[in-house]
Order: sequence, then C-alpha cells, then structure tokens
Amino acid sequence: MTQRLITHLRHVDLAVPDYRQQLEFYTNTWGLKPEHNDTGLTFLAAEGSPEQYVVRLRESDDKRIDLIAFGAANAADVDAIAARLASDGVRLVSEPGALQTPGGGYGFRFFDNEGRTVEISADVAVRQHRAIEEGESIPVRLSHVVINSADPEGTRAFYEKHLAFALSDTLMHPRMGEMMYFMRINAWHHSLAIARGPHPSLHHASFELRGLDEYMRGTGRVLRAGVEKIWGPGRHLAGNNTFSYFLDPSGNTMEYTTELELVDEDTWHPHLYDFTQPEVSDQWGTANAMNEFVAQKSFNDPDKGLFLAPPV
Repeated sequence: MTQRLITHLRHVDLAVPDYRQQLEFYTNTWGLKPEHNDTGLTFLAAEGSPEQYVVRLRESDDKRIDLIAFGAANAADVDAIAARLASDGVRLVSEPGALQTPGGGYGFRFFDNEGRTVEISADVAVRQHRAIEEGESIPVRLSHVVINSADPEGTRAFYEKHLAFALSDTLMHPRMGEMMYFMRINAWHHSLAIARGPHPSLHHASFELRGLDEYMRGTGRVLRAGVEKIWGPGRHLAGNNTFSYFLDPSGNTMEYTTELELVDEDTWHPHLYDFTQPEVSDQWGTANAMNEFVAQKSFNDPDKGLFLAPPV
C-alpha cells in the first residue's frame, strides 16, 4: 500500500471571468479576508485558519479550477511524493522547488488523471489567525473540495494509488450505481469527494463554521444577501456534517458546513449509502428534496483548464 505523506487540504484556486463581483461575494458576503492582492489576483484567508489562504481568485476569460493544494509534513516528503508520481508516469507540471505564493514554502505541481492541476507543499509559513468567537458566522477553515468527474472510478483509483487517499463512504443510486466517493487524507471524514458528473468540473467547495449556531447564522446572512440557495439547511448521513449550498456569482457551488465527522481510521469501515433514502441526504428532514434539478446546479460548466497549468 502507498505510504500516506499528504497531511491536509490547503486551498482551492479558482479562475473567474467576473473577478470583481466574485471578490465582493467572497469578502463581504461569504466572510473570507483578502490578505494578498495583485492585479486580477486575490488570496483569501479564513480568519480561523493557519493557512495563508484558502481560496485564490484569478481574473480570467475562462472559468476553471486552477488548482487544488494539499500539504505535506516536510520537504523530504514533498520530494518523495514527486519522485513516486514521476516513476508512475504521472505528468509533473513543475519540479519540487521554492514556491512564489504567499507564505513561500517548498512544493511542486502535477496533473491528475483528468487533467486537474494539484499542488503538494510543505514549510509554508503559518498565518497569524485567531479563534472564531461565539456567534461569529464566518468560515473557520476550508473543510473539503468536491470535484465532478466523468470517470469517478478512475479518479478514485488515481488518488488512492498515488496519494494514499482512503475511501470513507460511498453514495449510490439503485438505477445509476455509485455516485459519490468520500475520500480522506487524515481523520476528517473527507477532504476530497468525487462525484459522478457529465464532465470534469468543480462540484463544490465547503467551509467549516464554528458550530451549529454560527452555521445557521451564516446561512441566514447569505440568504438575506439574496444569494441563491440550492440545497439545505440540513445534515448529511455520510460525514454527519451540516450543509447549506449556495451559488456564487460565477455559478460555482459553495457550502457552509459544521461538525464534519472525525473517524477512527484503525476501525473505520466504509458504508454504501442509498441516497434515494431521505435520511441519507438529510438526517434532519429540513432541507428541500434532492432531485435532478437540484443536482444539475452543481454539475457546473466544463472545466477549461484541463492539462493547462495555471499561472503561478
């Protein structure tokens, strides 16, 4: 079995054509903090997170996922992952070296099986952060990223084989088969999930709030701002986390969540959940029903960045 050297999820980088509108949404509505700016480029931090940033916004004619970034413990582990990927024939975008992004560090990039750019890094400077206070309804951290895949079985196999992700749970449909794989890289139930979709794209990015009260306050605040809610509020069975899904101005799905499950990796056995059962989608029964029209909202536009490395 491949040794696990990745430690955690760092950030997701998005290219958007409506950059200023997106920046307004993520700062004044969603609750992220712009920490570093350049022309057409902003690095957005979560106040409760030690990561330099959890979202990078880049102005572009094409909408795409620029990058999904994960952390490693040290430079030696970064080198080991890069060497392992290269020996397995995975296409590297860049060799390990000094990073030019906020916080510096040491890392490299590669393309996954469907052409998404992935970064692995270590020794990034810790950002000054703070404890989120009671009642404060802003993100604590980036919880997880979910990707749409035209080949979810192949994508799952890639992340298991090359990066030692482990399967936590699977969602299935009686007629359509297995529809979503929840993958973990540490004790959190999932840092990455892979959804069956018509094309590779972002399904959603999820942000952890301090607790239930803050999660509900945040959900209400975004609703009052007139942002389109597509699903929630409710509580999933897989991961046991709460959910409220909204569409950002570019049509990317963004989630507020809290209380994502921490699993005992020594004893955990993956479940196969039938999401046509109402309690699987929503244990509380408070969310609007999941149907094909709700699901299509998160199919998103086809990613135009496949096998195209984003600017540093």
